[in-house]
Amino acid sequence: MGDDSGLTAVLGEMFLEDEMSINEPEELAGMRAAGVVVQMMLEAMRAEVRPGITTAQLDEVGGSVMRPHGAQSAPALVYGFPGVSCISLNEEAVHGIPGERALQSGDLVKLDVTIEKDGFMADAALTVPVGEVTEERRKLVACAERAFAKAMLVARAGFRVWEIGRAVEREVRRSGFSVIRDLAGHGIGRTIHEEPRVPNFPDPGANQILTEGLVITVEPIIAAGSGRTFVAHDKWTIVTADHRPSAHYEHTLVITKGAPMLLTAA
Repeated sequence: MGDDSGLTAVLGEMFLEDEMSINEPEELAGMRAAGVVVQMMLEAMRAEVRPGITTAQLDEVGGSVMRPHGAQSAPALVYGFPGVSCISLNEEAVHGIPGERALQSGDLVKLDVTIEKDGFMADAALTVPVGEVTEERRKLVACAERAFAKAMLVARAGFRVWEIGRAVEREVRRSGFSVIRDLAGHGIGRTIHEEPRVPNFPDPGANQILTEGLVITVEPIIAAGSGRTFVAHDKWTIVTADHRPSAHYEHTLVITKGAPMLLTAA
């Protein structure tokens, strides 16, 4: 679930608590357990993506996986979000409310899942093409995933947070797309949005050194157009200003000296 510091009036106070760092085996086990539920939900939802299904039906697929594991929707718990998961289509970048809108061939659907389980939270997102999509949209999805992979090379102890953003934006620009600068990754663990904020561009203010055990999300949120956005009338959904399509790819991870430990991926 992308952090937008400009959304405080919409989402309520998006407080950033002290960062989550793994110090005990029990904490890692708790974060892993939350991450597994997120992964299972996304896999189940992705398997049901097809023309004709509504975003509300997809949301219920995720909820039916979540509940038996003793987990609950973190956006609903923390912010009162009206759904289990954020489901956004095409020009909707993030925070789309599940409803009666049916998917159509050619759409891009963004599935963004954040859950709480036993006091720990995990967050991941992916973008799924619906049926046959245009080449531009296919490339947009691939670019978001590729930018994430580039970021993993610097999401390591000793690097600074802004270096993640540099890696992401460099790949996105090389592909002819734009980073949505209003949206960013974030620390996560005991609540959804913790320190540090993890921009998708080399923000000089993101100067914190990454340390072993730090838990963050890295989430390229990109667009085919300018990357500028506005808040829709529903007061939740973030939409590209030029109504160009967007893509979102995210995992929760633990910083180590080497490759980060992905908690929401197999």
